[in-house]
Amino acid sequence: MTNNPIKPFYFDITDEEIDFFAEESKKILKSGRLILGENTAEFEKAFAEYVGTKHAIAVNTGSSGLEIILRLKKAGGTTVLVPTNTNFATVAAVLRVGGQVQYLDMDENTFAPSLEMVKEAVEKGANPAISGVLWVHIGGVISAEFPQIVEYCHENGLFVLEDTAHAHGSQIKGVQAGNLGDGAAFSFFPTKIMTTFEGGMITLNDDEEDYIARSLRNQGKRGMDFGGLHTDFGNSTRISEIHAVLGRIQLAKLPEMIKRRQRCYELITAPLRETGIKFVSTDHMDSASQYKLMVLLPEGKTVQEVKNALAAEDIFLGGTVYEIPCHLQPVFKDMCPEQSLPRAEYWCPNHICPPLTSGMTEEEAKIVGEALVRHLT
Repeated sequence: MTNNPIKPFYFDITDEEIDFFAEESKKILKSGRLILGENTAEFEKAFAEYVGTKHAIAVNTGSSGLEIILRLKKAGGTTVLVPTNTNFATVAAVLRVGGQVQYLDMDENTFAPSLEMVKEAVEKGANPAISGVLWVHIGGVISAEFPQIVEYCHENGLFVLEDTAHAHGSQIKGVQAGNLGDGAAFSFFPTKIMTTFEGGMITLNDDEEDYIARSLRNQGKRGMDFGGLHTDFGNSTRISEIHAVLGRIQLAKLPEMIKRRQRCYELITAPLRETGIKFVSTDHMDSASQYKLMVLLPEGKTVQEVKNALAAEDIFLGGTVYEIPCHLQPVFKDMCPEQSLPRAEYWCPNHICPPLTSGMTEEEAKIVGEALVRHLT
């Protein structure tokens, strides 16, 4: 038993930051400018600078961001390749813009598709034709092959969009997640690396796409915050000024939060390496968000068995990524062509994600690593 329960989620905010949030929120309420004001603009500018893109567009959810970037690429009426090992929102976004999904299987070493899987799908083709890939940096891990995948897709006239819901601060070969493809959508859901209560951010490098994306989040009002002229078939997917204040606070401390998560990752995985327990490594990356640590269950172990054993020691597992792959989700049964994806079907329900947060102490991280060894060997 630990002195305190080791939990999988932690809202990283100090008393001083809460006081700042309260004061800034008071100013917003007194001003009457509740949307599309200076806080949103400052948050967008800072986020674009952090990721390294020309533009960042704040939206109400990561799901809305995915829909907008798919609309920018005119994915409706086409087939989009999507990893089956992802959240409901990734697949739903393609369907909502009128596209068709073709699933990709996963490699258990990355929990993402391989370059060969992408090549096989592209060479096989689909009806309607494949227009691009909506990639997912699952758990914040950027596959070592991802730059090659982007290059291959571009050579074949396909776009590559990034679902960066888990990948705030992840970087490979000097480039941040969100700036590796042709557009990206981040999530600021409460359980993510950083949060704005609810919210999301689109990152882009194309000026025209930035202009249209801002229109699509604001009922199609091109170049206007307010007014009655609607040019694009957009929606009301803006972020509020108060949400943007929290985003500014969280973004300012994101590097430090990632640094603490990285240290915990190192301490948890050290005994796993020594005993040969397999997990998805981020050693090939410049930096990783460490949103999730995916630990593969050895044969003969079950999730419930390990979960119960850890809970008895006050160590509580977070959600997996993901227990049920999208191609087996009932909601998509009649919406997407049926596929057999054996690796995802085996590994999605046969891995665990131990607690890993910026609020963990080094001692707690060591306790988690040692407990994993005890219950997985």
